[in-house]
Parts: sequence; structure tokens; C-alpha cells
Amino acid sequence: MHAEQDLSGYFRQMRVHQPVAWRQSVDGPGFWLVSRHADVLTVCRESDSFVSTGGNVIDTLLNGGDTGAGRMLAVMDGPKHTSMRKLLWRSFTPGALTTYAERIRAATRELLRTALLAGTCDFARDVAAHIPLAAICDLLGVPAADRQFILQRTSKALGSEGAAHAPGAARLAKGELLLYFAKLARARRDEPADDLVTLLSTGLVEGDRLTDDEVVLNCYSLILGGDETTRLALIGAVQALIQHPDQWKALKTGEVSTASATEEVLRWTSPALHVGRTAVRDVELGGHKIHSGDAVVAWTASANFDEAEFDEPERFDLARQPNRHLSFAHGPHYCLGVHLARIEIAALLDGLRETVNVLEPAGPTQRVHSNFLSGLSSLPLRLGA
Repeated sequence: MHAEQDLSGYFRQMRVHQPVAWRQSVDGPGFWLVSRHADVLTVCRESDSFVSTGGNVIDTLLNGGDTGAGRMLAVMDGPKHTSMRKLLWRSFTPGALTTYAERIRAATRELLRTALLAGTCDFARDVAAHIPLAAICDLLGVPAADRQFILQRTSKALGSEGAAHAPGAARLAKGELLLYFAKLARARRDEPADDLVTLLSTGLVEGDRLTDDEVVLNCYSLILGGDETTRLALIGAVQALIQHPDQWKALKTGEVSTASATEEVLRWTSPALHVGRTAVRDVELGGHKIHSGDAVVAWTASANFDEAEFDEPERFDLARQPNRHLSFAHGPHYCLGVHLARIEIAALLDGLRETVNVLEPAGPTQRVHSNFLSGLSSLPLRLGA
């Protein structure tokens, strides 16, 4: 649906007329659709009322839950979540990412220079696919020879390559990723390294070592979270610059800062469409009584265009201030890779400003097929220095 229809008008109407609305599935359980910024913020922030263990995306939320619940950071709550997050956060602080940041900037410039020499490229495949993948694989300690395999499986696991890949291929890809990280985790237990797989394999959560399953599931979660969403934001950034030449000029001339431009890219692209939660007590939201056990789907992609929060939200404005977008969600499950994503987007924007003068479309685009992710899987470009 999101690949074939622009739902911005639908969400605009929902924000005005039914900001919190019950939606009954045709062949399954219903859920609460939450579309306003203030209400989405509440769902994300109030973890005592809305939990992730029932599933954090609509597919798992409405289909029996996530098999990784309670074992994987993204679908974990309470003290164990706090302890696990504290363990992993060490690798995602700005200080810890300093060395990686320079590598990311250098690699991004090299990818852009290669595309410039060729004159044309598919930006999604030839540039954006390599930036976040290399960064998260560096952090996890994935060998360079295995990275194309990881990229292909992450795309299929979230159903983003095309309609033909879902859902059977998604399950297969997920299984292949889990098996891959099981083998890598065993290798790291025998020979520790300075990477996230070793950290997960040897670190303590609430005083205990993680089980093999917990290590593998969290590797899987990190690779998906660290690759897909940022890659789509990078592709969406270039598409937006082409569609808004005044903003491309503002970036090129330095009229806007890289920092503010990065935040607007995140708001505008909103690569993760929603967060899923389960109410664990009766609570009122938007004038409605949500009962304990109800599924709640909070649409961050709608919240990021809420007229009550953003001035002229349909305008792509790289100088936008303030910009309280919810692309990283909020509260206890605020994105662990927030600093890494900002480094990667800033590296692309700086690279484009410094090396590219001509940025033009060179063919039809193709959207990803997913009810969780939003963006392009193909963006043919013509570039000039």
C-alpha cells in the first residue's frame, strides 16, 4: 500500500478528524491508529502504559507477537531493557564513534567521486547501499567479504526489495541472518575482538551473560536498524534535493548548516513509518479509552507532518528550527543509533556540497514494498562536477 499510494492526505485527514481511531482488521485483530505528534509522543514516552514486548511493528503486533520478545532490545521493556541499552550504548556515543565518523566521511566522498566519474548511477544501489551497511558492519565486526550477503538479506527481511519478495522470502532472509550471526558469535567467543558481537557475547545484562539466542537476536536487530532506515533516508535526501532546487542551492552555498539540514532530511523522509506498542493498562488517549491488551500503532510518519507541531510541514526546509521530529521515536526506545545515523547523513550532505554540482534524475524511481519502511529502492541519477 505504501509503495503504491501517497498516504499523506489520508493522515492529514486523520489528524484533523480522527487522531486516535480504532481500526478493525478484516481477517485479524484490530488496533488503535495514532496520528498526531502529541499523541505519538505520549505512546513512545509512557512505557509504563505502552510496552514493546507484544511487538514493535504492525506485522508482529497483529500476528501473535515477536519471537524475540524479552530477548531483543527493540522488543524488551523494564530493567532488562535499561541494562541491555546501557551495555550497547558504549559503542554508540559520539566519542566511541569518532574513528568511525572519519571512515564514513572518507568512504562517502570516494563513493561520490566514483559516481561522478561514471556520470550516471543508481544512487540507491551504487552509493546509499554502501554507507550505512559499511558502518554497522564495522561496528559488528562483519568481514568485508560477507557484506553483500548481509545487504541482500536485510532488504528481503523487511520486505523492501519488491512485492515479489514478501513474505516467504522475508522469513528465509531472517533465518539466514540469524544463522550467520550465530556462527559469528561462536567465532567471537573463541577469539574476542573489538566489536559489538564480542560485546554482546561477553557483556553482562542485569549481572548475567546473554544466552546464544539473545546475542544472535540483538545482532539481527542492530544490522536491520543500522542499515535499512538510514539508507532510505540517504536516498530520500537526494530525491528531495532534486525536487527542491532552492534547498539544493542553499546547501551548496552554505546558507544552511549541515546539522539543521540533517534533521530536516530525517523529518522529511521518515523512513520508519510507525512504532507498535501494546497497552498494559486502561488509559485515555486523544479522548478515547484504550484498554489493557489493545494494540496501538503510532505513526511517526504522520506525526512528522503534524500542522500543530511544524510550521508549513509540507515544505522541505533545510533551515527548519525547531524540528522536533520523531524519526528516532522517543522515550526509552529512542533509537540507539541516533548519532551514527546523523554522522552518515551529514557525511552525504557535505560530500554532495563539496563535490557535486549537477544532480539530475536519469530514469524512473522505484519504491520499497513495506508497511514499516518508506522510501526508494532505486534512484537513477546523472551527476556532474
